[in-house]
Amino acid sequence: MSVSAIIVAAGSGTRLGHPEPKAFVELGAHPMLYYSLRTVRDVTAVTEVIVTLPPGKEAGANLTVQRAGLRIPVKLIAGGAERQDSVRIALSMVNADCSVVVVHDAARPFAAAEVFDACIEAAARRGGAIAAIPVADTLKESAQGTVIATRPRQGLFAAQTPQAFRRELLIAAHAAGSGQPVAATDDAFLVERLGAQVEIVAGSSLNFKITTPEDLRMARALIAADRPLSCRFE
Repeated sequence: MSVSAIIVAAGSGTRLGHPEPKAFVELGAHPMLYYSLRTVRDVTAVTEVIVTLPPGKEAGANLTVQRAGLRIPVKLIAGGAERQDSVRIALSMVNADCSVVVVHDAARPFAAAEVFDACIEAAARRGGAIAAIPVADTLKESAQGTVIATRPRQGLFAAQTPQAFRRELLIAAHAAGSGQPVAATDDAFLVERLGAQVEIVAGSSLNFKITTPEDLRMARALIAADRPLSCRFE
């Protein structure tokens, strides 16, 4: 089985309040992108990596790839205006013999290689798979800052990445979703709209998305403490 990994690293990270694009913000001794590259390096099924970048970050990305020590081809390409655009562009660059594509956000630096493996295996078997964790908090619906309802959380999951899909299925899903008025926040949404099955693979609370300054502070603290056991921070 030939697997292509797409790492989405083209976001500006406006909500992070940092002058650097999010994937190039420093975490410990390396930019955020480095940690996803190191994890993908340990996923033996992956035969190539495509990284989507913001404008002007090619040199920094090349250096990060070298430091991550990948021994497979890495393609660096310009991303699109939205995440969905970036993935669609990257899909056009995957090798023709690729059977499964695994997509991961560089803003989730603590994903474990074992989760990639599980998503890839499930996607090959079922068509699609995502990392996700059960919703633990009580869910409130509000209007104008006031609670109007409490919603049951049973059966609800918070989606993460990696997300893996058979190549033809993901290409068809993005083709069908192109030009739609609402941008997809993850690839599974587009696949679900085609009526295809998407299996849930156990994610981790450590696999959080760095979006706010508070998230960044927590990520830096975890790296300083060497807490995420699935990641190596050398």
